[in-house]
Order: sequence, then C-alpha cells, then structure tokens
Amino acid sequence: MVPRMSTDDTDDARATKAGAPGADAGTEGATTARKRKARKAPSRAKAATKPAPAQAELGHSPPADDMQGNAQAGNATPGETIPGEAIPGEQTTHFGAATIPESEKAGRVHGVFSSVAARYDLMNDLMSAGIHRVWKDEMVRWLAPRPGWRVLDVAGGTGDIAFRILDRMKGAGHVTVCDLTEAMLTEGARRAETKGIQAIDWIVGDAMALPFPDRSFDAYTIAFGIRNVTRPEVALAEAYRVLKPGGRFLCLEFSRVMPPMLRAAYDAYSFNVIPAMGRAVTGDRDSYQYLVESIRRFPDQQTFEAMVREAGFGRVSHRNLTLGVAALHSGWRL
Repeated sequence: MVPRMSTDDTDDARATKAGAPGADAGTEGATTARKRKARKAPSRAKAATKPAPAQAELGHSPPADDMQGNAQAGNATPGETIPGEAIPGEQTTHFGAATIPESEKAGRVHGVFSSVAARYDLMNDLMSAGIHRVWKDEMVRWLAPRPGWRVLDVAGGTGDIAFRILDRMKGAGHVTVCDLTEAMLTEGARRAETKGIQAIDWIVGDAMALPFPDRSFDAYTIAFGIRNVTRPEVALAEAYRVLKPGGRFLCLEFSRVMPPMLRAAYDAYSFNVIPAMGRAVTGDRDSYQYLVESIRRFPDQQTFEAMVREAGFGRVSHRNLTLGVAALHSGWRL
C-alpha cells in the first residue's frame, strides 16, 4: 500500500516554511499547527493527475531535446536559464548542469525518479558494482538504531535503508519512509510485501515541508536524496525540527573524490559510461546524465558539514567512503 496526500495537502505542506533551527517550543508548536498530518493511502495507489513536486534519490528528466536546449521549446542548455518561464525576481537553482527557476526543479526531479523507479536498484548495482550496498550497510552500522526507535527515512523510496534499519532493530521499532515520488514508494511497498515487512509507513511528502509533528523521531536518515532538494538548507532545518532532543541526523550522499588522479578517472567513467548504461538498462539516458551532473554540483564534504552545523546540529562530523566517492554526514539535535 502506498500512502499519498491529496493535491491540496501537498500544496499546503509546500507553502509551510521549515521551522527554524533551535526554535523554542512556542515557535515549533506554531509550525506544527500549520503542518498537515500524513495520511496512509487506500489499498491501491492511484496515479497522480499531475506530477507532484518532488525530492527523491533520483527522478524523470525532460526529453533529450530539453537537455540539449531546444530553442523552440525554450529549454535551457547547461548554464542557461529557461527563458520566459521564470517569474520576475524568482530565484534560480541548478538541475544538473542547467540553471532553471526554483519552482521547476522539484517537478523535474520527480520526473527522473518516476522514469527509473522500476529498475532503480538494478542500476545502482550496475553503476557501483554493488558498492552502494556496502555504503548503506555502513550508514546503518554508524546509526546504530536501538529497538523501539521511530526513524524517518527521507527520499527512501524503494526501502533499502528502511529494511536495513528494521533488521538492525530486530523488528522492534518503526520506520516511516517519506518520498515525493510515488512510483518509488510503490516499488518499496511491493518489496516490503514480498519480504513480509509491515513496520513501515510509506508517505508521500516533501523534504522541505515534512508532514510530521515537531520532535517526533529518534533518527532522521536520507541517502542519495538531499542533493535533489531545491533548497538543502530548508530540508536540514526540517530534519532538525522533526527530531526529538538527542535525535540523530545521518546523511549518505555522493561527494568529492579526494585523490586528483582518481577524480579524473571517476569523472570519465561517470560521464561516458553511466548515461549509456542508463539508456541500455532503463531506456532513459537523460535521467542518468542528470545524476552525474547533480553529483558534481553538490557541495564538497567540508561545505556540506558546515551547512549541517548551521542548521543547528551539534557534534557534526563526516566520514568518507571509497576515497570520497560518497560520504556520511552526522549531526545530533542536542
């Protein structure tokens, strides 16, 4: 079963600003009053009537002409802003190598993940030669969840992290997976049913306006998702808001490869092999072109660590994985 929010609920959630880090109880209570509570879905997921704004681990990119800057369609080439679509004064952000209005990024990311959801895990295995599984194991090992914890896994679509967390807690806990891409949640719920796992809620929601009360989770995890959020600093503020005092924030994300010679080889593999592999396996080259471009635009380890600290977290640290191909970022709501 895949939960979802109505269009009105989603819009309300997006309009709600993230609670400020370190806000006092009165401020947090006011924020909570403006949030919509997440609702579970009916027994069968319904197709959305229009693409929901999104944040996830990957998403559906525009057609190839969009990525190449078709002039008639008014689409951007890398580094350009799409003309005629931005509201005057609207801020811009990146979508891979392109610069687009902020209001468009969520929908584009949603499209990428909707496109690749069915073969997302297979592609992860092929692209990383299975190393992503080692990284995820290390993430949950460092999290060290305790029995009875309530964990929020954001951008957790297909359930890879949620399943590991429940296994570590010996089933004596609960995980809520929150993702804006319904196709990813559908795949995750299917996998959970196959495994006979029931202690997971599958919730459609936005990382920048989480549909949960303040101070409601013992841990917040996000793996390969935060680079797709339009404003990562807002998602970090939301992570702080929903964590209980003493709660743990843990993020797994692609990062900056440290040795320069390895970095050159990694870039060559990423740009020349991964998009072609995506086309061969999923029929979607553009989504994987976006993947490699989005990794290069994400802040390096030290910069993102500073962002986590600025969101109000204490005891902030990071660990490099595979020479910096990925990194784990940790912080605590003290």
